[in-house]
Amino acid sequence: MDTQSAAALWQQFWQGLRGEDPRPALSFLQPDTFQSAFAVSELAATSIGLASQALSDLLGQSTPVSVNVRLASRWFLHSLTPLNRPPAALWDPFAGDYATADGWIRLHTNAPHHRAAMEQVLGQHPDRAALSQVVATWQTEALEHAVVMAGGCAAQMRSEQQWQQHPQGMAVNSEPLIAQQATGEAPTPGWRLPTARPLLGVRVLDLTRIIAGPVCTRFLASLGAQVLRIDPYGWEEPTLEEEITCGKRCARLDLKSKAGREQLRDLIRHADVMVHGYRADALEKLGLDADTRRSLAPGLVDVSLTAWGWSGPWRNRRGFDSLVQMGCGIAERGMIWSGSAKPHPLPVQALDHATGYMMAAAVLEGLRQRREHHVGWQARLSLARTARLLQQQGSAPQQPQSGITAQHDDALSALEINAWGIAERLRAAAYVPGTPMICATPGVRLGSSAASW
Repeated sequence: MDTQSAAALWQQFWQGLRGEDPRPALSFLQPDTFQSAFAVSELAATSIGLASQALSDLLGQSTPVSVNVRLASRWFLHSLTPLNRPPAALWDPFAGDYATADGWIRLHTNAPHHRAAMEQVLGQHPDRAALSQVVATWQTEALEHAVVMAGGCAAQMRSEQQWQQHPQGMAVNSEPLIAQQATGEAPTPGWRLPTARPLLGVRVLDLTRIIAGPVCTRFLASLGAQVLRIDPYGWEEPTLEEEITCGKRCARLDLKSKAGREQLRDLIRHADVMVHGYRADALEKLGLDADTRRSLAPGLVDVSLTAWGWSGPWRNRRGFDSLVQMGCGIAERGMIWSGSAKPHPLPVQALDHATGYMMAAAVLEGLRQRREHHVGWQARLSLARTARLLQQQGSAPQQPQSGITAQHDDALSALEINAWGIAERLRAAAYVPGTPMICATPGVRLGSSAASW
């Protein structure tokens, strides 16, 4: 592990969360790292450390937090290993990088409606090879625009310099890592904060999907929070469902209906925390802007996420980790670093996972502010701003040839038996004295519970 990169990331994280130089010092164990052009393992360890330190501060502890770097890196890969069946496929057959007439583009087609949008522009094809031939006739920027305008998801491969000169890149640079503020006076909460299950009795309304938001709420669930995830009817996540839903209840609502919106408003009224990942104006269109949410639940800790940032021309553009890596220069830098002839992303979807743990830290900071200062709290984060943080650390130093590539037996925890079968879940990467970070229930299927507390 590069201790200099870890120290720099930790300083930026702590300043982003608390606006001050780091008071606590993280302790790092088993410093194995991914092979990457960037300090990915250092990002993993320090982001998990940030959430864990925020928990320690909420509990009023003074004991330093320790983070196992190898385990943190593996949590960024996956936390669950199926034992009696193969793992779920991570990508739709047509998702991925394609050469265009003048560069590279990434198409994200995991969701059926995103694949349909791509096919609206490029047509239906029997396989990737046939699709590649059509993509090769397009100019990259024109194809990116066409897919996005059709309601799909795509990103042109840009260099870091090109991204910094792009209007959206410039907008992201002006945004804080974590934009947060108090949102008015609030009644004193009745949380007991027991050390063994600190968030016992804390209600978390989860309106997030792939991947950062669910990582945040999974961490909160591992601390005992009552997490209720809401999805629309028809939405499925077969690649991540088992991985990301442990400790949660998952329900569905039709927010296009008046009854669904009223039920959501009632859930907000009784929530302590709301975590959401809709595009910037989506909740406003549902009549649930920030002021309305605060009026429904005074003292609400309201944490939100977007892909491309909260200002600039792309503030409402659909996006995912792999697209942000492609658009902001990370994949291009990886291509140069690896000597590859095609885009070379990070070894894991590190922007999603790191942002998820930052969101969890922001929730815990909001709970601390609510408890100590009797105020509500709001925080906003973006994948693109996390990408900028990683890029600002520069290229990773020369790394050993034997990076983290496979599972280590000593990193595994107990069996998890769920609706899919038998699996094994990683033990927690961070150690906070007296607080085992373990989800009380295994992964569940989306829509398996009622939309109620």
